[in-house]
Amino acid sequence: MKTWNDYKDYVKKNDPEIGKDIEDVENISAIVSAMIAKRNDLGLSQRELASMCGIPQSSVARIESFKTTPNLATLIKILRNLGLTLKISQLA
Repeated sequence: MKTWNDYKDYVKKNDPEIGKDIEDVENISAIVSAMIAKRNDLGLSQRELASMCGIPQSSVARIESFKTTPNLATLIKILRNLGLTLKISQLA
């Protein structure tokens, strides 16, 4: 296998449950990456964002380093303060 996508396709074909787990991780990664990009675009430090959200700076750091997955309320609070929204779509 030459690429990540080749590997994902292989796993999805041979173990659909693990394939779903990979998709979940990629979705979380996309959300957190968008959060980091927007925070940087706004010129905010983790500490400043945390203060705006009323959460500890260490929580922002753990989320951004993928050491923890935020609960939905925390995620929405962070995204709102960054001017972002979370959209839900139906699976095809």
